[in-house]
Amino acid sequence: MIHHTLSVLAEAPYETTGLQHGYTGQTLYVNVGEGRIAAKPVSANMRETFIGGRGFDLWLLWHGVRDSTQWDDPENEIVIASGPCGGTTQYPGSGKSIAAAISPLTGVPIDSNAGGHFGPYLKFAGWDAIEVQGIAQQEVIILINAPAGKIQILAAPDDCPTNTHLLGHWLNEQLAETEKDRELMAFVSAGHGSEHTLMGCLNFSLYDRKRKDLRYKQAGRGGIGTVLRHKHVRALVVRTHPFGGDANRPADLKRIARTGAEMNREVTRWDPAQNRMRSRGTSYLVQIMDDYDLLPVKNFQCGSHPETPKINGEIWEKRYTQNMPDGCWFGCTLACAHAVDNYKLQTGPYAGSCVIVDGPEYETIAGVGSNCGIFEPAAILEINFYCDTYGIDTISFGTGMAFVMECYEAGVLTKEMTGGLDLAFGNAESALAVLHQMAEGEGFGKIFGQGIRRMKTIFAETCGVDRQFLDDIGMEAKGLEYSEYVTKESLAQQGGYGLANKGPQHDEAWLIFMDQVNNQLPTFEDKAEALHYFPMWRTWFGLCGFCKLPWNDVVDPKNATTDEPAKIPYHVANYVEIYNGVTGAEATADDLIRMSERVYNFQRIFNIRMGHGLRDHDAIPYRSMGPVTEAEYASRRERYDQQLIDWLRLDPATMTVKEKLAQHRAYRTEQYEKLIDAVYARRGWTSQGVPTLQTVRDLGIDYPEVLEVIRKHL
Repeated sequence: MIHHTLSVLAEAPYETTGLQHGYTGQTLYVNVGEGRIAAKPVSANMRETFIGGRGFDLWLLWHGVRDSTQWDDPENEIVIASGPCGGTTQYPGSGKSIAAAISPLTGVPIDSNAGGHFGPYLKFAGWDAIEVQGIAQQEVIILINAPAGKIQILAAPDDCPTNTHLLGHWLNEQLAETEKDRELMAFVSAGHGSEHTLMGCLNFSLYDRKRKDLRYKQAGRGGIGTVLRHKHVRALVVRTHPFGGDANRPADLKRIARTGAEMNREVTRWDPAQNRMRSRGTSYLVQIMDDYDLLPVKNFQCGSHPETPKINGEIWEKRYTQNMPDGCWFGCTLACAHAVDNYKLQTGPYAGSCVIVDGPEYETIAGVGSNCGIFEPAAILEINFYCDTYGIDTISFGTGMAFVMECYEAGVLTKEMTGGLDLAFGNAESALAVLHQMAEGEGFGKIFGQGIRRMKTIFAETCGVDRQFLDDIGMEAKGLEYSEYVTKESLAQQGGYGLANKGPQHDEAWLIFMDQVNNQLPTFEDKAEALHYFPMWRTWFGLCGFCKLPWNDVVDPKNATTDEPAKIPYHVANYVEIYNGVTGAEATADDLIRMSERVYNFQRIFNIRMGHGLRDHDAIPYRSMGPVTEAEYASRRERYDQQLIDWLRLDPATMTVKEKLAQHRAYRTEQYEKLIDAVYARRGWTSQGVPTLQTVRDLGIDYPEVLEVIRKHL
């Protein structure tokens, strides 16, 4: 490999202000179009109101864009932050980075989180966040070089690869002189596929000391990778100083260590007996979801399949290379971030190469696997790898491919329209062919890469098909493809998806077990309360730099003896301790929820400012409520017939299937509308989903520009 002296297009020296209690006190602004680099102070108001992470992202993005900004405008920004607790090594799951931008898929702010080392390293290098604005005139690399004390915008030479697995090795060869340099460097990239689709993902690197190689975690949702490549940014790179367990300069290190040691003992004791995350990662969920009829199969038509054992956690545990612990941040005893080493690729431009495949995680297995009727581990690994290196979100790809496959089997699409591809459920070869086309912006892949919402319009206009059918089975809301859970029998989870600010993503509210399996939310008020508390709590993780898995995937049985075991109160107490230990605050659990309410309502208002965010934007596809087709009804006829008896006092024996479907639709749709009413009331919003003036005043976010947005809709 040629070693380049990289051309410097712009440069600025800097001095770290000194990390104190989880904050550096400054954020980094880089405009790649103008070659401008600047530091911005973190005001007391910004820190107290928006906390960090997702909060800082949204605050900076709000001030960077106009009301009319589109995703591909120069002023759209990519903002990445960790949060005050990000980079903590004493408590599991403390290495998250949160990225935000105006989404190509939804047109509103999207936030997406990832593991890896970039967010913590960025903070250790002196910055609470980075915002990237403008469109470069040529391909560039942004280098934050803490040891050298400078920020550089570098010209990417012609031989600099785009696809992430090659780019990572290239960056290491060009920028790292020693093994230690590689350990202290992290980067964010998006591959060639992000250039030709709207569902591009960001890859966050981590240097795996055991493998002596790079691995990647994804901020997959909403097309932020597409924004990065549109800006002609090849990579964001950070080099930090050597650091230890006190890198955050916490207010009370002993307090953190004490709480972390207790949680680490809990993980070690209970994970092997509960979910085996340390050996199976999130793949443990596959069989559980199948057992409870919640695993998406063939575009969410069904919730289970007899071939699920071919792709369940047991299979992946055998395939993962078990170099335990195998986490995405230092000190995480949950260590769920597994990988498959030396996988030999069978297709595409790298066929014959042996690579590391990071994962697959549950969402990928369910999305590109069962939801597409694919129960072949090798095919799932192949799709997983290429999605990652091309920079394509596996969730949007899997859910989008499931939609296309159902359209093909229903006769909406023909081989003439797909370029000769047989896109029947289970055809992994054709799915991979579309994926490779997406990377090049060619063939049917060019259409597919626009996402489900735009495909529905294209198919309706070119195929003469009933648009209602496409809307019913196209599993997207707000323009974002669904993550991988069947919600037909969980009204609360329907709300968890439909009422999420960013679109249907499970990291905001995952209530299926509470609602459907355990029947803990029998009334609309119960569901509304859950759809207040849990999204607020999960929002808080994104403010502070935490992963949600240690919170609810390993649970000491002592929580069951409390008044509200579903809230996992002992873990709530842990997070209160960690936050106070880092920041020096003395916040309560209620204070933490209040932090989230401010940011969550601000994000809702941000959506409204961008022309979305009202009640009609909280609509969901009917398949997430109930059965769409007669075949779908027949697959669960006994259940659906009994529901007609129990809910509506109807006699199914006297009804046609079409009549049964109509009665289900009317009832289930009405229930969802009632749920919306209850949730809006609990959140302090109007009947159209607008936070009231009183709500924003009570939360202390009644800034003039916020009030201006609200008043237009009251």
